[in-house]
Amino acid sequence: MCGIAGLALKSGQTPSATVLEAMTNALAHRGPDGAGHHVQGHVALSHTRLAIIDLVTGDQPLHAGPASLVGNGEVYNYRELRMENQLACATGSDCEPPLHLYRRDGAGFAETLRGMYAIAIHDRAARHVVLARDPFGIKPLYMAETQQGIAFASEPQALIAAGLVAPSLREPALHELLQLQFTTGAETIFQGITRLLPGETVVIADGRIVERRRRVALPDGGPEVITEEAAIARLDAAFEQSVDLHQRSDVPYGMFLSGGTDSAAVLAMMARLNDRPVLAFTAGFDVAGAADEREAAAHAAQAAGARHVTLNVSRQEVFRHLPEIVACMDDPVADYAIIPTWFLARRAVQEVKVVLSGEGGDEIFGGYGRYRSAMRPWWMGGKAMRAHGAFDRLDVLRAPPRFWRDGIEAAAAAAASPGRTRLQAAQALDVADWLPNDLLTKLDRCLMAHAVEGRTPFLDSGVAAAAFRLPDAMKVRDGQGKWVLRQWLKQHFPASEPFRKKQGFTVPVGAWIAEAADKLAPLVAAQPGVAAIAEPDRILPLFRAAAGKREGFAAWHLLFHALWHKRHVEGVTAQGDVLAFLAER
Repeated sequence: MCGIAGLALKSGQTPSATVLEAMTNALAHRGPDGAGHHVQGHVALSHTRLAIIDLVTGDQPLHAGPASLVGNGEVYNYRELRMENQLACATGSDCEPPLHLYRRDGAGFAETLRGMYAIAIHDRAARHVVLARDPFGIKPLYMAETQQGIAFASEPQALIAAGLVAPSLREPALHELLQLQFTTGAETIFQGITRLLPGETVVIADGRIVERRRRVALPDGGPEVITEEAAIARLDAAFEQSVDLHQRSDVPYGMFLSGGTDSAAVLAMMARLNDRPVLAFTAGFDVAGAADEREAAAHAAQAAGARHVTLNVSRQEVFRHLPEIVACMDDPVADYAIIPTWFLARRAVQEVKVVLSGEGGDEIFGGYGRYRSAMRPWWMGGKAMRAHGAFDRLDVLRAPPRFWRDGIEAAAAAAASPGRTRLQAAQALDVADWLPNDLLTKLDRCLMAHAVEGRTPFLDSGVAAAAFRLPDAMKVRDGQGKWVLRQWLKQHFPASEPFRKKQGFTVPVGAWIAEAADKLAPLVAAQPGVAAIAEPDRILPLFRAAAGKREGFAAWHLLFHALWHKRHVEGVTAQGDVLAFLAER
């Protein structure tokens, strides 16, 4: 896990040392263990390193012949790639095999990579730069086209900090953020900054993109014919291999454990594969009525023989650190799960540099309740995915958000490929946008803020191949999702109680906002970013009612936007608690 940045300029242009230094400094939190640069002609690459694999010789950039590489993430099958392709590697780095594969295969080099990665390669002989991102979009990569050429970085804020792009907002993306809590597609909320799409490889020559190709995350085709026994056995083999690969590390690792099915499965497999007790971290909230699965997590941890570390996250702690938490979300995600994730990472870094987590289990195995609705036709009560937004029917915004479903509808059309069932199409839609642009962005930024690497063994090509084309009835049955995963747990880790009713994980931000409404609402209403979109006199009533579910979501989105806009658009340094930061002029 690292930070990468670079400039791929037009012929005759010279990379600015000041710009490169500014991008590198802006990514220092992603790689506190070292930094390196490669500057040749009109191309510059930068790398900030979090040392995980090959601590001694793994510094970047890496070089082979006329090609140089910087990478963020981990290529888990680096050992197999060396052996199968008879690669003569000079280091033990997981990123060196991709460099040699590029020299052999060109822009198709990423087809056999198994892992999470954002990679930049400068080919001096071909006079071009190649950028590649993993198929699930676990690791981020952003681009900005300037008059001199193309700049890229692991985070948008690095491009802004270097003065390459102004922090101007795109209205459609702002509407998406307010209604959906994340933004969709290639375009970000910032004018002039785009995402490299999950699985995309681009070739840049003379400061412009000349080739694009895409590697898909999910297998094509509808449900296959398979017995339940065979499906569970295949899942066991694929998941064991994935977790084994995801544990490859030269530094200590642990895991994030909720009380749910996905993290219980990760715990069970880690316990199978490790001789030492698994180190598991769990967060919870001491608020009446808040969903708190610490008891279930503790029961699972004890049954697995894990060492279990629990955190209690209080309203006082959240309000003290919320400006810092929101500040790390430069590509904004108004998902309240950023709060426990940030606190868990802050605690985990005291003992480990790597954590495994259960992100992706719902998407791969069909776990969300919205999938069950999407499976039904409209005349049987079914409804489109994300049909309603957070501010619908609340009369808080100055004008109704427009076009906020355009990105979702375009992704839905692409997800409904021939042969797929309604369930598969719903899963594919979430894998296309919700997963990379909400859950994985949250995980990346909250962990990298503390220099911790997050790994997601469900988001693996082998697991996707084993699970995505299973019959719908092996995913959703008797009103519950993830049936085959629950059956696997029933066989291999029954102490997790896989068929108990899902409690869900919620953060009581609505209750906290309601308690502080009289102090918080006037400060939020006075923020330029909020005043431009919301009626000031309607914010206090909304915040006072924030203990309600709908009002709570809307109030949280406004509070998030107020803090995010102040930091990432107005450029105010995040310091002090939430009230002090909002009061700062």
